[in-house]
Amino acid sequence: MTWIDHLTPAQQFVLFSTLKVFCAVAVLLPTIAYSVMAERRISAAIQDRVGPNRVGPFGLLQPLADGLKFILKEDFTPGHVRKAYFWIAPAITLIPAFMTMAVIPFGSMLGQQKMVIADLNVGILYTFGIVSLGIYGIVLAGYASNSKYPFLGAIRSSAQMISYEIAMGMSVIPVFLFVGHLNLSEVIRYQTQHGWLIIYAPISFVIFLVAAFAETNRLPFDMPECETELVAGYHTEYSSMKFALFFLGEYANMIAASAMMVTLFFGGWTLPFWGLDQPAAGFLKGFVHIGIFLGKILAFMALFIWVRWMLPRFRYDQLMDLGWRRFVPLGLFNIVATAIVLWIIN
Repeated sequence: MTWIDHLTPAQQFVLFSTLKVFCAVAVLLPTIAYSVMAERRISAAIQDRVGPNRVGPFGLLQPLADGLKFILKEDFTPGHVRKAYFWIAPAITLIPAFMTMAVIPFGSMLGQQKMVIADLNVGILYTFGIVSLGIYGIVLAGYASNSKYPFLGAIRSSAQMISYEIAMGMSVIPVFLFVGHLNLSEVIRYQTQHGWLIIYAPISFVIFLVAAFAETNRLPFDMPECETELVAGYHTEYSSMKFALFFLGEYANMIAASAMMVTLFFGGWTLPFWGLDQPAAGFLKGFVHIGIFLGKILAFMALFIWVRWMLPRFRYDQLMDLGWRRFVPLGLFNIVATAIVLWIIN
């Protein structure tokens, strides 16, 4: 009997939940940092130039140098801004992205512990509820900057994110018609038995993928911060660590969106071969499952980066037309068609 066995169930829950949060953040922050470096290296390769390669072996310490640069920069707050909102906006943008990761199963079992921080029965509803809060940080940043370009960027972002949240919400309904449950662990369990849901719901995946680009303000949908029109959009007036928080928030949102796509459509931590589609019996298999999940996320992050440097930016009217006149009707059709097929089969 170990010292853990002497703890009450409530104390064990608090202890292991704290450890999961610490480990998740310890993995998430370096992943964000090296995603930025990967974007710089990939863009350099696409443009036939040399990327960052001087700081440390092969440039691997460049994220550390970037972090120190942001910390040491002067934290300048312009005199014309609304200071309270100006200071709180970056945090409101970053926090929801981290909170989203709480319900995503990033592995099967490690010992006796499920590799999910909060295994909620309404995990997908929690995810969409939290993601929708991120828009408040962007709107506050545009409003608090008291400047026309940030304000225009905030207005664009709010309209864009609201529009594509509807399509994104519709895209996951067929997934749960198949699974019959809102728990994300159950979604993965269903895929271990029946195969990945990308096979059964390809239209849902396409809608979710495009909506994820719009929700994360990435090219070809980076209307809120497009440099050719709005200088830098809603974070024009920001510097130092406040600007860095917006930067971290964007990449954290990309990781969260990638994790959701992996969980909903690509089997989460499972592989349909090598006997790796069942929960782990020991620590080694548990770590392998976590590695599989992270590998799938990195593949989607590479897709986000590749698209940014290969596709041109949409016009704003094209962006809104695609969301309201194409994806919303397509999402409704997808729901009805899936329901009819399941009704006929069952």
